[in-house]
Amino acid sequence: MVSKDNVAHIAASGADPGRRPRLALHESCERLRGLYPHCPQVYDVAVLAEVNKRRWHPLDSTRTVERLRAGFDETAAVADRRAAAQLLAARLTHEVLGRALPLLLLDGRVWDVGLENLWVHFDGDNDIDWLAVADPTVRVLPDDPWADGGRSGVRVLPSEAALITWVAHRCHRTLAPLFVWLHAASRTDLPIAAMWQIVGSAVVAATAGLPCRPGGGEAVSCRRAQAVLDALVGFGLPVRGPVGGMGCGALRLRHGSAAPRVEIAPPGRTAAYIARL
Repeated sequence: MVSKDNVAHIAASGADPGRRPRLALHESCERLRGLYPHCPQVYDVAVLAEVNKRRWHPLDSTRTVERLRAGFDETAAVADRRAAAQLLAARLTHEVLGRALPLLLLDGRVWDVGLENLWVHFDGDNDIDWLAVADPTVRVLPDDPWADGGRSGVRVLPSEAALITWVAHRCHRTLAPLFVWLHAASRTDLPIAAMWQIVGSAVVAATAGLPCRPGGGEAVSCRRAQAVLDALVGFGLPVRGPVGGMGCGALRLRHGSAAPRVEIAPPGRTAAYIARL
């Protein structure tokens, strides 16, 4: 079932939940909304064809960059350029990879996080509060319940290694130009390497925040998270290293253990978050 909060947001955006075909992405998003019931949009994504495109923009468009720059300038005026860049780097990391990580780690599924596939929705404060995908196809593993029967909206990859390499590559290609732009916008106050370390810490934090599952599910999630980090390192990205004194190297997570945390301002809550910096 679609949550009441999400139905309200879908209605405000012009989507009609009663007329859409059932896709693997719909099922996946129901699961993602349940991970954070107090703010179900934290991990949820929309299908672009199912929403009114008002205030939606492609992530790679000039208009999106203008809105991001306006939000960055507003944050920098309250804090400073480095803090503003850190906040925006964490936000972009969350939109591109962070939303998809719980689904990848828990279920071995992921949508396309490629730059050309992602659209973002802005609130009145130039803050991203929702993400949509132009192509709702979900990549799955061979043992996924949706892998059989030639169902639409899924593509089966041959192995976990192939799935993780693919999503890490798409994440790299999406975030790299955004980080280059942000580095220039901050007047080089935040190095690009520090932005990739934020990505690494986000992977570790996502793993630590997942619900515990019986049957060795935690070990599977940790293995997949470690593989994501390994793949990004293989692309030459400095995702392992200190960020504010927190390391994000090997994953050694157990239930109840402390782990690095990258805090993301909830959608529409940037001003309140800045006040805490």
